[in-house]
Amino acid sequence: MSELLQTPLHSTHVRLGARLVPFAGYDMPVQYSSIREEHEAVRERAGLFDVSHMGQIYFTGPGAVATLESLVTCEVASLRVERARYGLMLNESGGCVDDVMLTRLGEEEFFLCVNASNVAKVRAWVEDHAGRDVSIEDRSEATALLALQGPAAHGILTRLAATDRELPKRFRVTVMDLVGQPVLVSATGYTGAPGFELYVTAGHAEKLFEALLEVGEADGLLPAGLGARDTLRLEAALPLYGHELDDTTSPFEAGLDRFVKPLETGFIGAAALAERADSPSERRLVGFEMIDRGIARADYAIIHDGEIVGRVTSGAPSPTLGKSIGLGYVPRALSETGQPLAIRVRKNDVAARVVELPFLR
Repeated sequence: MSELLQTPLHSTHVRLGARLVPFAGYDMPVQYSSIREEHEAVRERAGLFDVSHMGQIYFTGPGAVATLESLVTCEVASLRVERARYGLMLNESGGCVDDVMLTRLGEEEFFLCVNASNVAKVRAWVEDHAGRDVSIEDRSEATALLALQGPAAHGILTRLAATDRELPKRFRVTVMDLVGQPVLVSATGYTGAPGFELYVTAGHAEKLFEALLEVGEADGLLPAGLGARDTLRLEAALPLYGHELDDTTSPFEAGLDRFVKPLETGFIGAAALAERADSPSERRLVGFEMIDRGIARADYAIIHDGEIVGRVTSGAPSPTLGKSIGLGYVPRALSETGQPLAIRVRKNDVAARVVELPFLR
C-alpha cells in the first residue's frame, strides 16, 4: 500500500486532535469534535474545512475557450471574467469523467477545480483532447484550498480582510489580501450553506487557517472534517463523484440537465447524450427519506415489490431534518415524488419514499 499524501495543513489537523482517515490517497480529517457538532456549526454559524486535496488545472492562451467548450458541459465563452460555473466533463459515451468548477480569471485564463481522486485522470484527459494555442498546467500541489462555510462566513472574512472592499457574490471570485498574501476568494462551496472557498499558495495555508479560526472564534467557528462535509452536501443533494457520478453515469441520469448546454454545440459526449436522452431504460437519481426506523448506507439495495430495483449511492441521518435520508438510482418509472420504496437494511426491507430534491430548502 502506497503512503498517504498529506495536505499543507496536516500538522495543524494533528495539533487540533482531528481523527484522520484515508481519503482519495490523502490522510484527511474526518472530524475534530463530532460530525453532528461540526454540521450544526456550518448550518447555524460557520465551519472551516481543509479541501486542499482537490486539484486545480489551468488553461491559458487564445485556444483556451475552444478547448474548454469541447471538454465541459457548461457554456464557457459566455462566462465573464471573475465568475465561476459548475459543469461536467464527459467521455464519448456520455459518462462523467468528473464534475468540475470552472473559473475565468482573464480573457484567456481559466482553471478547473477537480475532485482529488480524479486529478491524474482529468489531467491526462485534458492533455489528450486539448486543442491548439492553449497551455495546460496542473497547479494542484502548489495550491491549498480552504472552505469557509456558514451564515457567519461573510462577517468572519470581512473582519480578517480588514477592508471595506465588497466580498464576491455567489459564483463570483476576486483576489484579496489575507494574512499578507494574495488569496483567490470564490463565493462557492459544497455544503448548501453560504460561504467562500479560498485558494492560497500551499506555504501560506497554515497561517490563513489559523487566522480564520482566531477571527471566527467569537462567532462559534469550528474546524470541520469530511464527515460533516458529507452530511451537509447530502442534505443539499449535491453529487459526490464515485457515488452519484462515475464514468458510466450521464448528467441526465443524475438530474443535472440544467448544467448541460445545447447538445448541438458538439462537446465531447454530446452525441451519446442525444442517443441516451429518451431511452426508457435510463435510470434516474432520486432522493428518499426513511419512513420506518433505519439508516440507508451506500450500496444498500433499493426494493420495490420485493425486487431489487437499484442501489443507494449515499445515505445518512440528517442532523438538520432529524430523519434518515439518501440518494440512489432507480428506473425512471419509479422516480416520481411520493413513490413508495424500501431499503434493504441488514436483510430487513425498511419503508422509504421518494421526495423532492434538495432535501433542505
